[in-house]
Amino acid sequence: MSGHDGTGPGPGYEERLQAFTGRELRPRTPAQDPVNQPMIRHWTEAMGDTNPVYTDPAAARATGRTGVVAPASMVQAWTMRGYAATVSPPAARTAFDELADLLDEGGYSSVVATDSEFTFERELTPGDHVAVRETVESISGEKKTGLGVGRFVTTLKTYTDQHGETVATQRWRTLRFRPAARSRPAPRPRPAINRDNAFFFDGAKQHRLLIQRCAACAALRHPPGPCCPRCNSLEWDTVEASGRGHVYSFVVNHHPRHPAFDLPYVVAVVELAEGTRLITNLTGVAPEDVGVGMPVVLDWLDADPDLTLPVLRPAPTEAP
Repeated sequence: MSGHDGTGPGPGYEERLQAFTGRELRPRTPAQDPVNQPMIRHWTEAMGDTNPVYTDPAAARATGRTGVVAPASMVQAWTMRGYAATVSPPAARTAFDELADLLDEGGYSSVVATDSEFTFERELTPGDHVAVRETVESISGEKKTGLGVGRFVTTLKTYTDQHGETVATQRWRTLRFRPAARSRPAPRPRPAINRDNAFFFDGAKQHRLLIQRCAACAALRHPPGPCCPRCNSLEWDTVEASGRGHVYSFVVNHHPRHPAFDLPYVVAVVELAEGTRLITNLTGVAPEDVGVGMPVVLDWLDADPDLTLPVLRPAPTEAP
């Protein structure tokens, strides 16, 4: 159980947390759209599910059904929030926000889904309009896990149709945990090194930005490859780039989170002075100050003894 040690939650925390058991996190919320054939088709194509009862009315009737049905496991998809809902601020705080805040207060700031258990009462057919209501079923005491000390939060989602009849239920369990302390910084993800690109990473260890060059037609190419796309020659050598260029395009990454990176960070496509393009991180500049066309120069990230990577930073401003 949580105790009060001057840094954690104060007295009464456990009672406040357990008071959420049975509480409604989300009132009955209708899906944005009724069950429909186009979404069923998109789902089955994405999942590679070729069962004809989902897309062929005749095949569905041959099984005793009145027409096509939606895949059972698709029930959750009908009530998922759209993109606009994820970027628009909510009109008011919800019970879910209150529970998340309370878990954060206890230090359980990280979350991972652990399991989902469905019970299906009937198949959905085009025209059904699904709604979902979610309540808290249980919040466990503290558990020691490989991710850290945490609590399992189980909620019950009840899916109903346009008549209010239950069509499915879902027990959704997540682990809210305190991230385990790291004894050393997380290593940067390893690149996939092979015979075609090993020269690039070997050069980086020497702080040399090497670009592959076709030995037959002198065309430069990056990323490296075994064959020249211009003349099909398999012969090649390398040239060392000057390290000057400009930002061709960029994105600012906020997700996914990784312990080796400080968020947010900039990933840019840089057009080098030699004409090839390089995907790399930008350093020494705030994300809001990056712009297309910004002149940049080469720098080096010695991530660890086994990995050095080229990064780019804004070019120094020339004195007038």
